[in-house]
Amino acid sequence: MTDLELRPPSPVRQPPLPTGPLRPLPARRTPWQALHTAALRIDAATPADRDRATDVLRALAITGVVLGHWLVSGVVLQAGGHLAGDSPLGHLPGLAPVTWILQPLAVFFLVGGRVGARSYEAALARGIGYRTWLAQRLAGLLRPATAFALTWGLVWLGLVLAGTAHETIHTLMWLAYSPLWFLGVYALLIAATPLVHKAGARVAVAACLVVAALDASRVLFADSGWVDTLRLLNIPAGWLVPYCLGAVWAAGGFTRQRPAVALLLGGGGAMAALILWGGYPASMVGVPGSTLSNLSPPTLAAVAFGLAQAGAALLLRAPLRRAVTAPAPMGPATTPRNRATPAQFLWAAVALLNLSAVTVFLWHQTAMLTTTVIPLGLGHTFPGLHTSPDSLAWIAARSGWIAVFVVVLLVLGTAFRDREGARANRAITNQ
Repeated sequence: MTDLELRPPSPVRQPPLPTGPLRPLPARRTPWQALHTAALRIDAATPADRDRATDVLRALAITGVVLGHWLVSGVVLQAGGHLAGDSPLGHLPGLAPVTWILQPLAVFFLVGGRVGARSYEAALARGIGYRTWLAQRLAGLLRPATAFALTWGLVWLGLVLAGTAHETIHTLMWLAYSPLWFLGVYALLIAATPLVHKAGARVAVAACLVVAALDASRVLFADSGWVDTLRLLNIPAGWLVPYCLGAVWAAGGFTRQRPAVALLLGGGGAMAALILWGGYPASMVGVPGSTLSNLSPPTLAAVAFGLAQAGAALLLRAPLRRAVTAPAPMGPATTPRNRATPAQFLWAAVALLNLSAVTVFLWHQTAMLTTTVIPLGLGHTFPGLHTSPDSLAWIAARSGWIAVFVVVLLVLGTAFRDREGARANRAITNQ
């Protein structure tokens, strides 16, 4: 047998030790530093020629609508165990002037008209046809709306199979689906953008005359059943007015403050006269039990109010623009910033809200209803959530629930945010 020769293992060669100074490991960023970085990135990614005031106005309009619905839409647990809708405006008429702040739909349509007209003009410059442009614009509304409608359709089916009281189902469905009317009107106005783009001011005047004529028919033919049906035309006509003003803005109008001041004073004066002597209600939203609503459909008083809102929004463009624009750095141009300014934080919040505009608008009532229903399922009731909105104490309690609504809305927004998609973001925020 051949003898085996055992050899010692060869030594393992170790890499040479570094002779220079050791580089420190990168420090872990704190959450606060991450927020600064995110705000700086959003600010840097914003085109320099973008009119940030437009985005701020849209964000303010969305915030006003959401807070308005949360504060005036009550869900009351009745003695029979079912849920019914109610509003503090029906019990506290002195709160009507609050709706002048919490009903900013005219501002949303004003911004929508400007964005729509500029988008259509850009599409024409690129050789994109009307049908292609319209399909791209409506896709940003259709996808999130479809997901929303299907989700609540499943909720409705579950409630029916569970034997839930029909009063409760009606209340929940009415409040949940109520934002869809807005998207329907907005889609109709988007489709009319070519006409508005050509003759925005004349179309706005014509729409005002239509609303005035239909309101007059309500007085002249009060006993005719067809009047209420015909007045439904006020829904597109009433919101067409601020949309046309937005198109005029996009075409270079309102460069001076005088037209905006005229809209503010003229619209505000007309609204006051119609409320004081024309028999129109002071509230700019519907009030349970009221014989006339300024919102469903829009009345001449609502149109005048919208003109005043548009004028105020146009006058606020410069200060809003400054509020979300960081001043130029004082040091060398090559020195990068590592801390965001308050203006950059504010702009980041505005930008993120604009990117999720449709999602927030569709799901904000769902956030409120979710917060309302879950405690009931656990056998608990709370003031400001399930009680009658008949006192200022309810308003105070309700205000405390706003933070909970916001958290639930953030969860829903995270779940359904991708339904808007990148194309939807461009459709909503493209200027």
